[in-house]
Amino acid sequence: MTLRFYDTATASIRDFVPVRPGHASLYYCGATVQGAPHIGHVRSALVFDQLSRWLRYRGYQVTTVRNVTDIDDKILVNSARSFEADYEGEYPCEPWWALAYRYEKVFAQAYDALGIDPPTYEPRATGHIPQMFSLIERLIDAGHAYPALDDSGDVYFDVRSWPSYGALTHQHIDDMQDAADADPRGKRDPRDFALWKGYKAGEPESASWDSPWGRGRPGWHLECSAMAGRYLGSHFDFHGGGLDLRFPHHENELAQSTAAGDAFANFWLHNGLVTYEGEKMSKSIGNTVSPEQMLQSARALAVRYYLGQAHYRSVLDYRPTSLEEATASVERIEAFLAATVSEHRLGEVPEEFAQAMDDDLNIPRALAVVHEYVRAGNSALAQGEDVSSIVVAVYTMVDVLGLRSLMSFSASGQGSSAAAEVALDSLIQGMLSERSVAREQKDWARADEIRDALSAAGVTIKDGASGSTWSLS
Repeated sequence: MTLRFYDTATASIRDFVPVRPGHASLYYCGATVQGAPHIGHVRSALVFDQLSRWLRYRGYQVTTVRNVTDIDDKILVNSARSFEADYEGEYPCEPWWALAYRYEKVFAQAYDALGIDPPTYEPRATGHIPQMFSLIERLIDAGHAYPALDDSGDVYFDVRSWPSYGALTHQHIDDMQDAADADPRGKRDPRDFALWKGYKAGEPESASWDSPWGRGRPGWHLECSAMAGRYLGSHFDFHGGGLDLRFPHHENELAQSTAAGDAFANFWLHNGLVTYEGEKMSKSIGNTVSPEQMLQSARALAVRYYLGQAHYRSVLDYRPTSLEEATASVERIEAFLAATVSEHRLGEVPEEFAQAMDDDLNIPRALAVVHEYVRAGNSALAQGEDVSSIVVAVYTMVDVLGLRSLMSFSASGQGSSAAAEVALDSLIQGMLSERSVAREQKDWARADEIRDALSAAGVTIKDGASGSTWSLS
């Protein structure tokens, strides 16, 4: 058994060798709680939930850390807006910390609804100011950071002092965009980024802390390095997050941590973005979809299946029919298990499923194995054969994928079709087998007759290289 993962830093798939034998440590970027989550946030959390579940199945003791950024420019902006005289929002005159906590709970509700396990630790940035001071001091002492030249109270990372800056995203420093997190007049180089931001008039005093460099608050990039080090140490296995965080956030994390003397992460894992019918989601053009909207349109089981069905590094495209397709897929699995509820117990996953998961968490290939077993199980049920080993395999696979806890195995429950769908599937599979024989014998009239009969009953047939599949029209 060899687990292999794609590492952004080396742009290659590498064998996983844990920093500590028998343990696996994962830090991934959580919410910046300035507003409600979008499905990109939830997809990222789900991807790393899938990873941690698989590592546990493979026998590792897993420690996960998902941070909460509860102090940030946008949080302060949104809070200030709530104090404007003409503001008509639901929460007028809301302090920044109250706004942050309110949205933190909204994120937590979305994670919980989709069966995403809580991390081992979920630290807030505001609870780790002393660790941030320590990291800044180490960087200043090593010659990689400096107080602002304009006495603003800012402290910057000196990007040109660190030869490896750009290693994660494979960029040369002169080709990078300027850091837009503070006034460039106080910087040696416009690409230097803020480790500490000096207090400015008009900001809430409660959003600042006394520091060796004056009152202020931490820079965004600094927060994650300090929290990762606090809970996982100076060297750990995985650092994850969305593809959009590679630059500047993760690039800056890597630079400041390694410049301070830490080995930091062995693997950098990045999940792909979510699009809407091939287009980038944007509030300005009105094509965004929230987790709340998805959960109003479909069961949490179907939403989790949809968000987790693509390979984690690929783009996940949302279409108006996406949740309907996901619902059909999960209810077939659910119906098979509902018809065999007496056999439900955990065991071993099939070897082909394990190989897919070991190979850079190849969820699409793993799901194909699940559906192959469900089809085989339904055929065996129709023949009156023993399906106990198939049931255990399917039950274990959906447990590993985090789907089992969201399923209903009662014919009268939320899974709706249950035993009736098993019977329907068995009947349709029999007709498809007869049609397949007719096609092999070039009896096109009989093949068309079967297809037309199914179509009249509201069943759509799709022919593919691996055979025919059906769905309700």
